[in-house]
Amino acid sequence: MLERPDAVLTLIPLLAVGGLGIRTLLAAPAVGAGLVTAPLAVAGYLAALAVVVLELLAWPVAERVGGS
Repeated sequence: MLERPDAVLTLIPLLAVGGLGIRTLLAAPAVGAGLVTAPLAVAGYLAALAVVVLELLAWPVAERVGGS
């Protein structure tokens, strides 16, 4: 069974690479589409960063620090 820490550690690189993967799939047909989809590459990294910040500030880490 996949526990929460394992799921979070799996989710972070998947989100980071997911933006590049989606951009690649959408940009493959034409160069113009590649220019339009350029912000998607950054979106994956920002989503991964948001998960890290959310985990540190809101969920298990904050509960452990506040409870001790």
